[in-house]
Amino acid sequence: MDILEDLQWRGAINQETDAEGLAKEIADHKIALYCGTDPTGDSMHIGHLIPFMILERFARYGHHPYILIGGATGSIGDPSGRKSERQLQTMEQVHHNEVALTKQMKKLFGRNSDITIVNNYDWTKDVSLLDFLRDYGKLFNVNTMLAKDVVASRLDQGISFTEFTYQILQAFDFYHLYKNHHVQLEIGGSDQWGNITAGTDLIHRLAGPDAKVFGLTIPLMVKADGTKFGKTAGGAVWLDPEKTSTYEFYQFWFNQDDRDVIKYLKYFTFLDKDQIDALAEKVKAEPWKREAQKVLAEQVTEFVHGKEAVENAERISAILFKGNVQKLSTAEVAQAFNGVPTSEISNTPINIVDLIMELGVDKSKRQSREDVTNGAITVNGVKVTDVETEINPADNFDGKYVIVRRGKKKHFLAKVK
Repeated sequence: MDILEDLQWRGAINQETDAEGLAKEIADHKIALYCGTDPTGDSMHIGHLIPFMILERFARYGHHPYILIGGATGSIGDPSGRKSERQLQTMEQVHHNEVALTKQMKKLFGRNSDITIVNNYDWTKDVSLLDFLRDYGKLFNVNTMLAKDVVASRLDQGISFTEFTYQILQAFDFYHLYKNHHVQLEIGGSDQWGNITAGTDLIHRLAGPDAKVFGLTIPLMVKADGTKFGKTAGGAVWLDPEKTSTYEFYQFWFNQDDRDVIKYLKYFTFLDKDQIDALAEKVKAEPWKREAQKVLAEQVTEFVHGKEAVENAERISAILFKGNVQKLSTAEVAQAFNGVPTSEISNTPINIVDLIMELGVDKSKRQSREDVTNGAITVNGVKVTDVETEINPADNFDGKYVIVRRGKKKHFLAKVK
């Protein structure tokens, strides 16, 4: 199958400006295409990753993708998907985020020499206000701009002129890339349809109605239960390991619902149809083995963080499954128990019952004593059954952590001050 057939099978196409024309263009020759992201933060999360994975797929089919970092558009703010005005960042913060995102993109996609990273600040910074209004603003009809979903959804609450003109800036990007790099296709999320079509319209006005340019959007990703994809109780799942540890990242994918796992294998891995169909059969026949989830976690974690991160995550998982937390390093404790109930304690020895109460494991000392004597409490992987036991925080994990478990699964973490 060609790239478009592959994307259709993966369920990765929502809207196209000219499906027949794009299919013919791709059949005739390799094309250049692009997708952009604004530096509103210093890391992408997994939701941002979706369109860029599609760029990678195009590259593997021999096409030439461009990744655009929005140094210019990021200083303005895309109104897409927002109900109110975005708080503008300082240019210093925008630049910091530009550098961080560029580094992240190079790490993720730099291994493919056919992917080029560009920054729209480079071609926007020297355009004067008068040139912008005369050369580009004149070509946009306000009535048409108001009809775009991204603007229409904001009219009741109000939208600033700054955010209103965002679609012109994004259209200018497409025109620049078409004119200077012969980029013919822009890809984005479903919320970018209005901005993308503004770009194709601008090119047709400036280069002629026969200019072969196209837009394609990706469906909104939702989970089987109808909730938003990519969110956990702790917030977004980031690609930066300082924000979301590689173990948490791996676990996010491993814990996916059987109803979602095949969809995510299609979106986020480069496994082919036969491989994914075989995993789909295993989900039906032996769901308790969670083979599809394991493959998903391995594939995505290796792509984003490397093979060593997969090995590390699986090692931590095996240790926790067996309850051998003593084998964890101090750094691994921080990863494995990020998100469990956590309290601070002093670095002096503390009675086990007092420790349980301080961590909120139980609500009363009577219950705490019962849990200890009944063998329900382990500290740093060792069962404690004597209520007179003193716990010395300095004994494990470089004196930084104490791990308390009640029963088989309920963990509590003490950070030592």
